[in-house]
This record gives sequence, structure tokens and C-alpha cells, in this order.
Amino acid sequence: MNKEQWGSRVGLVFAMAGNAVGLGNFLRFPVQAIQNGGGAFIIPYLVSFLLMGIPLLLVEWSIGRFGGAFGHHATPFQFYRMDKRTIWKYIGVFGLFTNIAVAAYYCYLESWTITWVFHSVARTFQHMSSGEIATFFDSYVNLDSQAIPILVWILCLLLNTFILSQGLDGGVEKVAKIGMPLLILFGIFLAIKAFLIRSGEEGAINDGSVGMNFLWTPDFSSIWSAKVWLAAAGQIFFTLSLGMGSIHCYASYVAKNDDVALNGMSAGWMNEFVEVVLGSSIIIPISVGYLGIDQVIELTKQGGLGLGFKTLPFLFEQWGPIMASFAGVFWFGLLFFAGITSSLAMGTPVMGFFMDEFNWKRKSSAWFFGLLIFVFGLPTVLFYRYGVFDEYDYWAGTVALVTLALFEIILFAWVFGMDKGWEEIKRGSDIRLPIIYRYIIKFVTPVFLLVIFIGSLPGIWEKIINKDIHAKLDAATDPLIIDELNKTLFFVDGSRILLVLLYVGICFIVYKAYRKNYAK
Repeated sequence: MNKEQWGSRVGLVFAMAGNAVGLGNFLRFPVQAIQNGGGAFIIPYLVSFLLMGIPLLLVEWSIGRFGGAFGHHATPFQFYRMDKRTIWKYIGVFGLFTNIAVAAYYCYLESWTITWVFHSVARTFQHMSSGEIATFFDSYVNLDSQAIPILVWILCLLLNTFILSQGLDGGVEKVAKIGMPLLILFGIFLAIKAFLIRSGEEGAINDGSVGMNFLWTPDFSSIWSAKVWLAAAGQIFFTLSLGMGSIHCYASYVAKNDDVALNGMSAGWMNEFVEVVLGSSIIIPISVGYLGIDQVIELTKQGGLGLGFKTLPFLFEQWGPIMASFAGVFWFGLLFFAGITSSLAMGTPVMGFFMDEFNWKRKSSAWFFGLLIFVFGLPTVLFYRYGVFDEYDYWAGTVALVTLALFEIILFAWVFGMDKGWEEIKRGSDIRLPIIYRYIIKFVTPVFLLVIFIGSLPGIWEKIINKDIHAKLDAATDPLIIDELNKTLFFVDGSRILLVLLYVGICFIVYKAYRKNYAK
């Protein structure tokens, strides 16, 4: 019987915040803001947080605690307890599928941060130009004649697995209590350093405040764009880890009358502080300070990974050898703690499921999760250059999140019933929730999610038919380029088949668990 519990409320909130605070807070959010109206982006972003983020946090915490009272720590049978119809178990499978598929590529990204901490200490980037660092990064992730990326990735998997094997309070909670404060301290140091950049000093061409002004100068002409609203809603999903199943799992370990409303709000607002305050105060202000606005606009087209791993190491070198090393360790250390607290959260639902339904021991379930991540993650490492990493990210890290969130809000508000649902949210609450959230959860959030889902369908269809790759194939004349594009098509389609097989396999295991434990 799985009888684990959190050691303290502080540890739970830190762990939940660590689950939400990930690489996207520092690499994705500032780029999304610049590309979608700067300061104007914060309006749809905050609206999405209030009308979708907070309601889904309350719902997922409540579902988790409700299911945990029956001994369920993963979404398939948490959903089953709310409604016994067959369909809900298999919709709940997304709460296992997403965590395995996202962790499969996320741990590779996490391993990059470990390597870049080492390179910062070793002064690898000291005499490199910006272009040379970019080439160095591309060579690393594409495994150009080197085994080190694979070895560091395996080390990262082993570290995650070992921590998970130590239990909630002995492993996950301890890492969160150490990692989250260090992450915030590292972020504050870098944000202050960015703000103190002065034009004409250390090669800077702008003050640090210019970058902040650029990031938050509103372009209100974009505010009515459906694309901007979709981007804002997508960022809320991404940043709060909604629709994944990890929140449900963490919440399932609280006592029946523990406060889920205050805990959920605390974790949510801590994440927003880290993202909006710290996430926007590092990468863009530093880049604008040394490169200027026009060049940064071009660099944002590469996304946050390009800015974070290719550009910042070069800019840190402008601060001199000692400060460059400290800044590199702080920046990539910050990213590492953001990454590992999130990847640990991805392991807990999978482990909880096998401990609940098949009576596995924690260590056995932890190492099995590690094995799963190795098997499904290996293609993202070996075939990164062919887009397998991006396919996992799109289908598991985007589409699956929206799908689970849409169905869970319908289950909670309309099938389980809003009367019971609202009482579940309020039980044991130390704060008085505005009554309007009862109606937002029932009416506004489902419509919000439905609009997002429908608005995403054209992009999903274009992805399914590989529109971009086929367009490049039609325009290509060089046989080498055509060969590379055909390889990309092969690996992209192969990765999708692998993800489908993962989902179907989990459905089969859930079916076996149902027959074993619940079928009459």
C-alpha cells in the first residue's frame, strides 16, 4: 500500500512550485513576450492565468486530493473515482503518457545545463566568438563525433532516478527545498547584474534598463490577435504544468482535509513571480545591453534555447573571467534546478500508478521509470537533428496538455458536478475563495479551453501532414538537402508512431490494472 506523504507544507509548496517553475520560465517566456506585443502580451497572459490557470490549479489539486483519499496517485483511476464510465480511465492515461513522453526529451535538455555549468567553470568559451559558441552548441546537441552528450544524459537520468527512489520527503521534497531557494537567489543575482549594465562599460552599447523597456513596451495593435491569445494561453499551460497529471499526483499525497486552495494559489503565484519578475529580467536585458534591439529581435527567432545556450555564454565573457564563470554557473545552475524539479514531478505519477495498482516498491517503480525514459528518450538524443525532440515537445508537451485539461474540466464541473466540486475545493481551506470562481470553473474555463483547442486545429493538421517539410522538399534541388529532408520525414513519422504505441501500451496496462483490482 502506497502510504507516502509530504514532510511539511513548505516542502509541498516548494515541490509544487518546482514542478511548475521550469526551463520555460527563463527561456520561453521572455521570447514569447517579445514576439507577441511586449508589454501588451501581459494582458492576455494575466487574463489566461486568472480565467484558466487558477481554475485549473484548483481543479487539479482537488481531483488529486479526492483520488488520493481512495489510494489513487495517478489520473486514470482518479478520474475513474469521479465517474465510473470506461472512457474516463483512458482519458486519464494522458496523465501518464505526457509525463513519460515529456521527461523523455526534457532530461536531455536538462543534461545540457550540467555540461554548460562545467564549461563555464572550465572557461571553455573564453576565446570563442558568438558564432563559434553557436557552432559548438549545435555540434554538441547533434552528437557530431562525440559521446559526451549521451554520457551526461545518462548521468542525468541516473540522478533523477536515484532522487525519485528516495521517496517524497527523502528525495523530491529535499531537492525542492534546496533547488528552489538557490534558483531564486541565482536569478536575483543575474537580474541585478543585468539592471546594472551601463552603456560604454565592458563593451555594452545600452543600459540594462533599455532591455527591460524593450521587453515591456506594449504594442497594443497585437492585443486583438488570436495568435497572441493562443500564445499567452499556451505559455500558461507550459509554465504551470497544467494538463500533465503531475499536480494531481503531488496533491494526492495531502490529507483529506488539507487546504488545496491556498497550496495551489501559493505554488501558482510563486511560479508567476519567478516567470514574470525573474524570467523577464535576465536573458533579454543582458542581450539588448550588448547586442542592441535589432539583433536581439533576430535572435528571438531562434527561440529561447538559442539565446540561452549560444548567446549568453558569449555575453558573460564581457564581464571578465571571474564574473563570467560565476554568471555561467548561476545561469546554467538556475536552469538545472528549474529542470530537475520539473522532471522529478514527471516521475511521481508513473511511479505512484505502479505502486498503487501493482504493489510495486518505490525503488522498483523509480528504476522502471528511469528505464522508460531511457528507452523513449534515446531517439530524442540520437536523432535530435531530425526533429524527434521537437515532435515529442509538440505532441506531448503541447497538444496532450490541452486535451487532458479540456476533458478534466468537463469531468469536474459537469460530470462529477459543480456542487460537489466546489465543496471539494473549499474543504479545509484557510482562505475564502471568491464565489465567482465557481462559475468561472463551470462556464468560462471550459469555453476558454475549447476555443484554444479549436484554434489549434489548423496548426495540428499542418503538423500531421508535415506541411513545412513537404514545402521544403518541393523547393529543394540539392540531392543532399533532399536526402536530409527525407530522413527527417522518416524520423518524424517514426517518433509519432512511437508516441502512439506508448499511449496504447499505457491503455493496455490500465486495462490490466482495472481487471485486476476493480472489475467485478
